[in-house]
Amino acid sequence: MPFVYILQFPSGKFYVGSTEHLENRMKHHAGGHTPSTKRLGEKRKLVLVQEYETLNEARSVERKLKKLKRHDYIAKIVQDGYIKIVPQTPA
Repeated sequence: MPFVYILQFPSGKFYVGSTEHLENRMKHHAGGHTPSTKRLGEKRKLVLVQEYETLNEARSVERKLKKLKRHDYIAKIVQDGYIKIVPQTPA
């Protein structure tokens, strides 16, 4: 199943991503193979995971979250433990 996930770094910064294979993706991040998370540091914590029906839905939510670029909004989502953004459906 596809997922949207949020990582948090010691600096307080968040990384939002999506994948169909969460365990493999976390290994990819841990191995330093993702430049955007590598520059944020080695210590990262998976703070939220939410499952979606399709990868397109997960990617849609990921894009919407990344467009927000609001630390306080992402922090609130993590605190609530749920992403309330509705995936965009094809017209």
